[in-house]
Amino acid sequence: MLVESPPSKSAAPVAATRPRNAARTAGLLAALGVLAAIAVASIAVGAKQMPLDQVWHGLFGYSGTPSDVVVRDLRVPRTLLGLMVGAALGLSGAVMQALTRNPLAEPGILGVNAGAAAAVVSAISFLGASSLTEYVWYAFAGAALVSVLVYVLGGSRAATPVRLALAGTAASFALVSYVNAVQLMDSKALDKLRFWTVGSLASATMDTAVRVAPFIAVGAVLALLLGRPLNAMAMGDDTARALGADLTRTRVTAMVAVTLLCGAATAACGPIVFIGLMIPHLVRVFTGPDMRWVLAYSAVLSPVLLLGADVLGRVVTRPAELQVGIVTALIGGPVFIVLVRRKRMAQL
Repeated sequence: MLVESPPSKSAAPVAATRPRNAARTAGLLAALGVLAAIAVASIAVGAKQMPLDQVWHGLFGYSGTPSDVVVRDLRVPRTLLGLMVGAALGLSGAVMQALTRNPLAEPGILGVNAGAAAAVVSAISFLGASSLTEYVWYAFAGAALVSVLVYVLGGSRAATPVRLALAGTAASFALVSYVNAVQLMDSKALDKLRFWTVGSLASATMDTAVRVAPFIAVGAVLALLLGRPLNAMAMGDDTARALGADLTRTRVTAMVAVTLLCGAATAACGPIVFIGLMIPHLVRVFTGPDMRWVLAYSAVLSPVLLLGADVLGRVVTRPAELQVGIVTALIGGPVFIVLVRRKRMAQL
């Protein structure tokens, strides 16, 4: 006589996670659909009102008319750069919050923004840099150097989340003071850096997008590969080691990823606030703490917020434009206050 054996205990959790993973997958596909719609809106809507047939002609029947130039040479590069920069800010924010175990962490906590700004103002004031394509390389170099400095000051192999956060904060204060001093002494540097420090996509060109794309692509791949190690580190260093995670390698990889992502994004558009801080929190409400899903959703929804804010800034002040950094700050402040006050706010 055959007797049915009861289902194993290990099978129950696996079966329980399947509906949730299906919901996460469906939600990610929906988010991709929203991102596609926002990207289309970014090309079709702007400070200059334009019929859809002219937008279509600019995309697929370019003949050099003023409307074609606006669509192909201004709006398309702006949208592409917004997609890349938004994904970079969201991924770097999610990685920073997991690495430092600080729910209020954002890309600037390692001094990356301040390092980029210090390099740009130095290049303008002392080396005569005058174009955005030059700023990109100086800003990226400054971000990379500061990230290495922060990692060394944080204890290198003995680096901990607290040490990294303290070293980054100290570096940021010192560099911001330097930037302010140079700007006060050199009015030319102040005029050129004024719009860059606000955060804007208005100066986007295809050349800038092409220059930063490789750095953002490599940084995004590294960040997405950190999902499992960061999940292990969330349980504490001892537990992570017991699970086989290499803490030093994970922290170094995370630092490199944040440097590439935030350095390139800041170089191209200036320091844009709240996206890297707010989106990972919104994502965790739906996905839970699993970093594999948090990173994937952050990479998709952060460009939605950035491009949506950019479109809003182009529409509300027509025929002028409101810089996207100002719009994200205006949106992000109240939304983040609501998130902080929620009793069921997702934890890291």
